[in-house]
Amino acid sequence: MVAVINSLIEIDEKGVPWISGANTKVVEVVLDKMAHGSSPEEMHLQYPHLSLAQIHAALSYYYEHQAELDADIARWDREVEALRAEQPDSPLRQRLRALKHERSTLL
Repeated sequence: MVAVINSLIEIDEKGVPWISGANTKVVEVVLDKMAHGSSPEEMHLQYPHLSLAQIHAALSYYYEHQAELDADIARWDREVEALRAEQPDSPLRQRLRALKHERSTLL
């Protein structure tokens, strides 16, 4: 069952907030804002399928639930870092590291 917070934000059965009718999670808009410092108008250029009202609603939802969403983002970052640490060095990564080392010794 999906809970409708307002006409623009829905919460799915897993508790994830989505922009209604857009197949876009609130956190996607939030991460774009965090990464690039984009204004809602700039974000509208990146997400042309979203209206400015939807973007503002997503940001408003974030500011109302900031501690919860920030904790989710931090948890996801830790999970990604743990998965990255478990992966062995790929041959490509080894070659890139060697190239970087060679260049640094030439300078």
